[in-house]
Amino acid sequence: MAPASVAAAGGAMSASRAPLRKIVHVDMDAFYASVEQRDDPALRDRPVVVAWRGRRSVVCAASYEARRFGIHSAMPAARAERLCPHAVFVPPDFTRYRAVSAEVRAIFARYTDLVEPLSLDEAYLDVTENKRGLETATQVARAIRADIRAETGLNASAGVAPAKYLAKIASDWRKPNGLFVIQPHEVLDFLAPLPVGKLPGVGRATRGALDALGIHTVGELRQRPLAELAARFGKFGARLHDLAHGIDTRTVQPRQVRKSLSAETTFEADRTLDELTAPLAELAARVWRSLDRSRREPRTVVLKLKTSDFRLLTRSHTPPQPPSSADEFAALSRALLTRVDLPPATRYRLVGIGLSNFQLREQGERQPGLFAESPGPAD
Repeated sequence: MAPASVAAAGGAMSASRAPLRKIVHVDMDAFYASVEQRDDPALRDRPVVVAWRGRRSVVCAASYEARRFGIHSAMPAARAERLCPHAVFVPPDFTRYRAVSAEVRAIFARYTDLVEPLSLDEAYLDVTENKRGLETATQVARAIRADIRAETGLNASAGVAPAKYLAKIASDWRKPNGLFVIQPHEVLDFLAPLPVGKLPGVGRATRGALDALGIHTVGELRQRPLAELAARFGKFGARLHDLAHGIDTRTVQPRQVRKSLSAETTFEADRTLDELTAPLAELAARVWRSLDRSRREPRTVVLKLKTSDFRLLTRSHTPPQPPSSADEFAALSRALLTRVDLPPATRYRLVGIGLSNFQLREQGERQPGLFAESPGPAD
C-alpha cells in the first residue's frame, strides 16, 4: 500500500474508534525563565536558571540561552552552575508565575471552554468548535499565540492534531515560538520514523524492552501484531498498538477537581525534627495562598518527611473541623511531628506538607491520600 493510502487508512481507523477532533496543545516557552527575562530587562539574552542555589536544589526552568550549555529542568542546580558558571540564578516566584498562567488561561477561554491544564505552562484545548467561529484549528492556534504574545509579552508554541498525544508531540516540533500541524491524513507518515520514546508512557524500561525486540521506531512498532504486544506488555501493549496507529480516544477533560495541594522543600543541610517549625510555617503559607476555598474545603492534613538516608514516611490527620487559616494549618502539621517514631537523633533532608480529602461545603466526597498520588510541590 502506498504511503498516502496508508495514511488515509490510518485516518479511517482513528475515525472508527472515536470522533475526529481538533486538538491544540499550547506550551509556553521556557515559562518561568521567560517571565523573569520579561520582567527584568537585565536578564534578557542571558543564560537564566530559575532555581534556589545549593547543592540539593534542582533547576525549575532554564532559558534557551542556558539550555545551550546543556542545562535543563530537574537538573541539580550545582551541576547547572558547573555547566555554565556565568549563568544568572534567580529564585522561583510561583505567585507571579501563577498570575501569568491565569492570564494565559483567560485567553484560552475566549476560544473554547474545553481546556485541560496540565501545569502552569501548558494545556490541551479541544477546538473542534470554537467560540470565534474560525474555520480551522490552525487559525485558532495562531490567534491564541498572537494574543498571548500581545497581552503577556511571552512566546508560546503550539501543536495541532486530531489526538491529544499527537498535539503534544507537535507543540515540541518547532520550539521555541513555533506552530506545527499534523493533518489527519498525515498521521501515520508522521509517526513512522519517530523513535518509540516519543510515545507517551514509553520510558527507559519500556524503551529497553522494545529495543530488545528490535523495535526502535513507531513504524517498526506498527508492524507488530496486537497479540504479540499484549502478550509482552499486557494492557499497555494494546495502548502501544493504538498509539502506533495514531489512535488516542482520550478527550480533553476540563474543570478537573483538585484532589490535593502540597508543597515541600529540600534542605541544604539535614535537620532534626525540632528544626522543622520554621520551614513548616513557610510551607503552610505557600500552600494556603494557592488554596481556593470558595466551594471545596480540605479535610485532611498530611506531613511528608525524607530522612538523610532517603527513607520516606508520611503522617496524616483529619481534624473534626478543617483548618481555617495558614497558622492553624501549620499548627496541625507541627502536631503530626509528634507521631514520627524514629530516634530523636534522626535527621531529615526534606519536609513537605499538604491538604487532601477535598469536600464540597454542602456534601462531601472522599478523595485519595495526598502524597500517595501527588508527590512533590504544589507548583
